[in-house]
Amino acid sequence: MITKTAISNFQKLETPLFYYDMDLLRETLSLFKKLLDKYGIVGHYALKANANDRILKAVLDHGIGAECATGNEVSLAVASGFAPENVVFAGVAKTDKEIVTALKADIACFNCESIQEIQVIDELAGSLGKRARIAIRVNPNVDAHTHKYITTGLKENKFGISPWAFDEVLKVIKASKNIDFTGLHFHVGSQITDMSVFKELCIKVNVIENWFEEKGVNVKSIDLGGGLGVDYDDPDKHPVPTFEEYLKVIHDNLKVKPGQIVRVEPGRAVVAQCGYLITRATYVKNGMEKKFVILDAGMNNLIRPALYDAHHKVENITSDGKKSRYDVVGAVCESSDTFAANALVNETRRGDIFAIHSAGAYGQVMNMRYNQRDLAKAYYSDDFNK
Repeated sequence: MITKTAISNFQKLETPLFYYDMDLLRETLSLFKKLLDKYGIVGHYALKANANDRILKAVLDHGIGAECATGNEVSLAVASGFAPENVVFAGVAKTDKEIVTALKADIACFNCESIQEIQVIDELAGSLGKRARIAIRVNPNVDAHTHKYITTGLKENKFGISPWAFDEVLKVIKASKNIDFTGLHFHVGSQITDMSVFKELCIKVNVIENWFEEKGVNVKSIDLGGGLGVDYDDPDKHPVPTFEEYLKVIHDNLKVKPGQIVRVEPGRAVVAQCGYLITRATYVKNGMEKKFVILDAGMNNLIRPALYDAHHKVENITSDGKKSRYDVVGAVCESSDTFAANALVNETRRGDIFAIHSAGAYGQVMNMRYNQRDLAKAYYSDDFNK
């Protein structure tokens, strides 16, 4: 929520900037942890969604682990206070340097994406006198019903190991001298709002797990990845995701064996709604067919609309004028740098302040200096309310 105090502060600050509602973040994390405990599931926050230090501290304070996609994320998680036994490492292209970093940190698990990766981890672990705990990332051929760029569980995707290669996987694991197999990992996509996707995934996981058990392989852990979506259309109405429905679907459909660990790895769902991109109207321009609001933020600050044609709620928070239709566009010289086309917003003048909602995930973490623009700074509700 953006308060009047926050708006007053925005008017004094250089924009664009990222603003975080820390009360909402804590509310989200508290509910998530409560429901994890209720259903006996272990949570790992996906750092790729937002690696801001204050966000990570809040996650850590709520007893949630870390899921990392790079060696630098592993290093950041450990440096931020996450216990290595609560850190898991995914990623389709782990380099030798990254693997060594994670081995030296003694993390809980590598989620392996290929047979060759298992062999490389085994070799590097041996050279360091270490043992590596691994899980196999399985490509279950489950359609996440989401944007094609964030679908990761179909057979044509680059991610994971398909069931036809399982026999070879077991041969490699048995031949590896420095590997401890711990379980199975899955991740079928992001921004999933249809809970039937998770039900279908659980049903497939049960079948795949049985295959390994029948081969005499003990599956100690099942990691279902992340992917739970948020409401980009009406974030004020649904500021907290449907964690109860999500975790209940897993509880009701996944056959969990005694002593088995079940993990999930949400990122977006934890942080998206607590963050805003705050930006000023630099110019208001009348075109032949449209009116434009040109902001001082651009795709360099929030790339999702340009990259995925993603929708974010866009709001003029300093005008109470009559609503009118505008194309709300960014500062970068790219036609794709449009935050909202034909958006209904309050009548806008130069200098009005806009809030782009649901920017807590894949906003600041993807902030870049394209055109040598300054990086947008972060501000927090806790500081404004002191």
